[in-house]
Amino acid sequence: MEYREITDDYSVSPQITPEEVAAIKAAGFKSVICNRPDNEQPGQPSADSVKAAVEAAGLAFRYIPVISGQMTGDNVADMAEALDEMESPVLAYCRSGTRCTNLYMAIQQTKG
Repeated sequence: MEYREITDDYSVSPQITPEEVAAIKAAGFKSVICNRPDNEQPGQPSADSVKAAVEAAGLAFRYIPVISGQMTGDNVADMAEALDEMESPVLAYCRSGTRCTNLYMAIQQTKG
């Protein structure tokens, strides 16, 4: 499992699989956010399948799908709310990690 640390409390990664959840927990993450819409690409794990594995491991999960290149104000607000409510550190994932990074940066700009 590969991820990129944005802050001490927030990291991003490409698509994860249910089989990687044990490694995510072992890495110390307490919460997982999926920013990738289901069925974006054939064969990708569904958010529900990842959610089941994450929750079975005792971690929190949130599904906030963002269409690539079409981030909305609601997406940013939903993500900000999730980050306020969820225990950190948080791992957010999408196809490559870019949407998760862009969401985080947009949240920081609204705080500024």
